[in-house]
Amino acid sequence: MKFVGAQMLEFPEVGDERGKMVIVEGELDIPFDIKRVFYIYGSDADVVRGQHANRKSEFVLINVAGTSKVKVLDGKGNEAIFVLNRPHTGVYLPKMIWKDMYDFSEDSVLLCLSSEHYDAAEYIRNYDEFLQEINNK
Repeated sequence: MKFVGAQMLEFPEVGDERGKMVIVEGELDIPFDIKRVFYIYGSDADVVRGQHANRKSEFVLINVAGTSKVKVLDGKGNEAIFVLNRPHTGVYLPKMIWKDMYDFSEDSVLLCLSSEHYDAAEYIRNYDEFLQEINNK
């Protein structure tokens, strides 16, 4: 599924009788060099995380355990919902996409790979401000 640059990714999965392993390499399996890694866990099913857009950062989100959903909006009236329910798939989110992560299973661990180091100034946390920036470009 493709949505204004947001798209599902499938990563190489290898394994044998001992189990499976998923390999994700920056600039090979994802379209950027990884500068920051963080993960979200312990969120209840009714919690909504994210609720922001980024001016510079791109992300890949992977549910390495459990499940969650990611809703993305482009500010032009388009939206898509991605279901993350397999540890060898993820969703690529380009910059300037509004994102909401929600519907976390009890065992959810959502791994987030970022193209940038954390910078609070590049976050847009107000949806109306996001709409104004998107529509003035």
